[in-house]
Amino acid sequence: MTLRIFRVILGKKAEPASGMSRAVGGGGFVETYQTVGRQSEVEIVIKKSRFIGRAAPVASEEEAVSFLEAIRRKHWDATHNCYAYTIGPHSEIQRSSDDGEPAGTAGRPILEVLHHMNLRDTLVVVTRYFGGVLLGAGGLVRAYGHAASEAVRAAGLLSRRPYVRVRIRIPYPAFGKLDHRLAQRGWPREEPVFAEDVRLTVYVPRGREHECQSVAADATGGQVDLRFEEEVWLDEVDGAARVPSSLSGDFSGSNSPEG
Repeated sequence: MTLRIFRVILGKKAEPASGMSRAVGGGGFVETYQTVGRQSEVEIVIKKSRFIGRAAPVASEEEAVSFLEAIRRKHWDATHNCYAYTIGPHSEIQRSSDDGEPAGTAGRPILEVLHHMNLRDTLVVVTRYFGGVLLGAGGLVRAYGHAASEAVRAAGLLSRRPYVRVRIRIPYPAFGKLDHRLAQRGWPREEPVFAEDVRLTVYVPRGREHECQSVAADATGGQVDLRFEEEVWLDEVDGAARVPSSLSGDFSGSNSPEG
């Protein structure tokens, strides 16, 4: 086994890895963004109207719509269920709704809270039970914005950063040294697979792929196969990335980059 490096492009044949470019500008790479850490619920009362704010992490528009439908069923008797959500590293999907409130007084203030806090993959719903006192346009904007902010605060925030999944195969004698080098860098990994050789799945921060190549080659004397796969976004808690179980998968048993 000698040093072999492949980068896998989803839907295409693997090809030899080369320098990875970094795009800039509005359509370029996003270095980090925030999302809410859990679902939350808060309630505030303003001039006898009840505003119930909820925040939730959502991974897709389908998940956001499902959450909204559940809220509408629960609060079928509410005066309004206003919301906003933004999904994707570049906020590729954004939606908001005033749900019958005067235009721009509910959905937009909620969406502005998400933008101001640099939130993605996040849904906020504010349910209102009218208390009999009109708030006026300015009062509504403040009320919905305040309820949204409190819901986000109660949910807590997580940073989310891009990582590249790397599949590594090495001979048994090289495992201890390489595993130590990887641990020093704090790169998360899945449990090793011990077969005819040792197989590691490591998540490397985007932009540090060449460092991974160098570390692996040095620690193993070049006796390593690396395969760079897709980019994934991982939540970071106290600066440490978490690998969800949904990302874990079987390590290919083939030496071929297509295997």
